[in-house]
Amino acid sequence: MRNGFLGVAIMCLMVAACGDDGCGRNGCDGAGGSGGTAGAGGAAGRGGSAGSAGTGGVGGAVTEIDLRVEDYITGLERPWDIAWLPNGTVLLTERPGPLSVYVNGVGEAPVLIPLDDVVSTGGEGGMMGLEVDPDFDENGYVYVCMASSAGGANDVRVVRLTMSRPNGESVEERFDIVTGIPHNDSSRGRHSGCRPRFGPDGLLWVGTGDAAMGTNPQDDASLGGKVLRVTRAGAAAEDNPGGRLWYSKGHRNIQGMAFRSDGLGMSAEHGPSIDDEINALVAGNFGWDPVPGYNESVPMTDLDKFPDAIEAAWSTGSPTLALGGATFIEGRAWGNWSGVLAVATLKARHLHVFDVDAGGNVTSRGRFVEDEGRLRTARQGPDGLLYITTDARSDGDRVLRVTPVPLD
Repeated sequence: MRNGFLGVAIMCLMVAACGDDGCGRNGCDGAGGSGGTAGAGGAAGRGGSAGSAGTGGVGGAVTEIDLRVEDYITGLERPWDIAWLPNGTVLLTERPGPLSVYVNGVGEAPVLIPLDDVVSTGGEGGMMGLEVDPDFDENGYVYVCMASSAGGANDVRVVRLTMSRPNGESVEERFDIVTGIPHNDSSRGRHSGCRPRFGPDGLLWVGTGDAAMGTNPQDDASLGGKVLRVTRAGAAAEDNPGGRLWYSKGHRNIQGMAFRSDGLGMSAEHGPSIDDEINALVAGNFGWDPVPGYNESVPMTDLDKFPDAIEAAWSTGSPTLALGGATFIEGRAWGNWSGVLAVATLKARHLHVFDVDAGGNVTSRGRFVEDEGRLRTARQGPDGLLYITTDARSDGDRVLRVTPVPLD
């Protein structure tokens, strides 16, 4: 099934994991009850009849899971990010633009929101990161990172759109809250990335690339190679170092940012020929300083030059994986995966999963979803399922949906 948002389907899965009573979806069985009692018959889901009564459950969450991977949205061109409005409407950015709003479900044609100054280099620039304001129902805000020509010279900027509520099918106002993030104007558009995510502090965190310009990561006046931390209006957070827009510097090309429900924040970053990094989202200098010129033979974290630089929580060594968008996966349906960090990889073409403890210590759990091509972004949806965007897939790009399946 590709229409709709699968809220009923995932409830069936989640209650099966938790041992509670289930609901029907296209005739699926009700899940087992807690403590070994039989579950009641599932209620009818969208397009389906009521599920039959489930057999006795065992109570408690599942531990081991398998993954079911299927197409969710097809016919795309280099999708970059995905997000959801509170009512379940799906938003999707594709690198050439526009912003697609799936008001009536992903099986229906989307409403297209053109932002006509998007610069698509065919390489690493274009329309990129996407975030919905936690208070969308009150303010209608959606944030898009995009390469833009609006200022005369190309830059990367964070655009705040006020969209119609509740479905977001039109833009009522546009406000460019952060401008002047450096853009690489070469045909490759190297390191022009931009990823926004709201943190538990109610601020917008934005990871940026260094635009392959050697001085940017350590230049306090540049927004390249930084983690920005700003208000909804684009003002610096009060406790940012020096009152600047950025919170940390010395980054190369941040592609992934994610926060867990316990407040832990982590980023995923491209290295040069070695050392992609997973980093804690904390203030400080992370030590990338590729000068003179753009010298990619220097360490990702140069402790000789910057003895106080913050070391990576985890790094690839060689070869690199080209770490992309990241998400924490949480929920009882995910069994012993709940709390892991899932990171899409481009060059390595798989989903890499990490265990991250409360102190931010990171251990690789391994490779999954290995047969779907280059993976750009991973994000857990409001239904608890995992969604992954592909990049430059030979048979057409898509959004994949990944469902946890409890193992007996």
